[in-house]
Amino acid sequence: MKTLLIVDDEKPTRDALRMALEDTFDCYVAADLKQATQVLKAEDVDLLLTDLRLGADSGMDVLDAALALPHPPVSLMMTAYGSVDTAVEAMRRGAWHFVTKPLNLDEVELLLKRAVRSRTLEKENVKLFTENETLKESKAKSSHGLDRLIGRSPLMEQVAAKIEQIAPTRATVLIEGESGTGKEIVAHTLHDLSGRPGEKFVAVNCAALSSQLLESELFGHEKGSFTGASQRRVGRFEQAHGGTLFLDEIGEIDAQTQVKLLRALSERTIERVGSNSSIKIDVRVIAATNRRLAEMVEEGTFREDLYFRLNVLGIRMPPLRQRKEDVVLLANSFLTEFAKENNRQEKPLTEAAMNSLLAYEWPGNVRELRTAIEHAVVMSNQAVLDIQHLPAFVTGGGHRFDLHSEKNTLAPKEEFNLHALEQRAIQGALRATDGNRTKAAELLGISRRTLQRKLHDAPLTE
Repeated sequence: MKTLLIVDDEKPTRDALRMALEDTFDCYVAADLKQATQVLKAEDVDLLLTDLRLGADSGMDVLDAALALPHPPVSLMMTAYGSVDTAVEAMRRGAWHFVTKPLNLDEVELLLKRAVRSRTLEKENVKLFTENETLKESKAKSSHGLDRLIGRSPLMEQVAAKIEQIAPTRATVLIEGESGTGKEIVAHTLHDLSGRPGEKFVAVNCAALSSQLLESELFGHEKGSFTGASQRRVGRFEQAHGGTLFLDEIGEIDAQTQVKLLRALSERTIERVGSNSSIKIDVRVIAATNRRLAEMVEEGTFREDLYFRLNVLGIRMPPLRQRKEDVVLLANSFLTEFAKENNRQEKPLTEAAMNSLLAYEWPGNVRELRTAIEHAVVMSNQAVLDIQHLPAFVTGGGHRFDLHSEKNTLAPKEEFNLHALEQRAIQGALRATDGNRTKAAELLGISRRTLQRKLHDAPLTE
């Protein structure tokens, strides 16, 4: 269980956060800088959640103390005074993310879980690079990189072959596919097999940031370029110089950022916010989206020239329902992973449990399968993982999205209508989570903001 330090000068808030999160994290609490520093020195803290204002102290000082440690925790900032200025300053100092008060406890827990996954991925990257630092042969690198891709189906073999072919180039790549199909894993694999595996891999979730914050995050800003810009900030493009920049959920960026991104790709130069000076960059850009950019171009919501710049080389990830032969391989891999992570004995799946996994349509794809296996590993107190240990949405005990079930039968005209399928998936996710939009968005593999937009654009009807 990961260790979380909660720092807030208001006892009711500290206690509420601790009670809400203690089933998921090993929680410590502190009321001020002194107490927080004592915990940070005495304990191996994985996550830090600190308020910005702590009476006479500042959460920024807590953040600085945490980041000065040999192994700093992933840090999130809370503030009732949320603004772009505060967010930029906190993230400039090294915060992973920030949340505004009043807090949505479900959203806080989701962010903390994502922070854990982000840190785990970073550690894996460092470990993989260290282990393979002396292995310069491209064949050795190829074998290692493609090991990330679990699947022996014809569709995944085609994906692997395409990755091997295009990875050594510096051309921009667009990875398309439904949420949860493994687009970020493909991006990491492309980087591993490129000519720059020892350089930085920098990732940005374009849907997680507001348009103004995203522009500063990507291109940086100059001191005084806006209120709160107390000093120059180097953006993600500059951070990734010589390496790879991964732009996840690229379909969510606004029109102004699209223009600046187009220039960066076309001229391989950027300008920091508030500057007129161009900076040369050497970055391999990989973008990913669960949206159909070609359709967005036709609708006029995504620039055609940017689409062609991004889609120099394209990879489409197949949904899990189209490669059911990979379910067994993936399930067994996740069994090993979660047994080790939860200090459990590795147990086999029964035939009934495996048949249930194979029968399910997996609207959330590999990410949803991963969740189901983690659930089974934690819930099993027997020598095997049986059907009753799987979550209800897989076994039929709860609402599941299945085109072939009587509850979800679509009219003939709707069967291949993408909008109708999407609405059914959203409806199923909301039912499975009792209407909790944060959890539904996580199940669907999209951001809460994207789910809210989809619900606003087309409200669900029974």
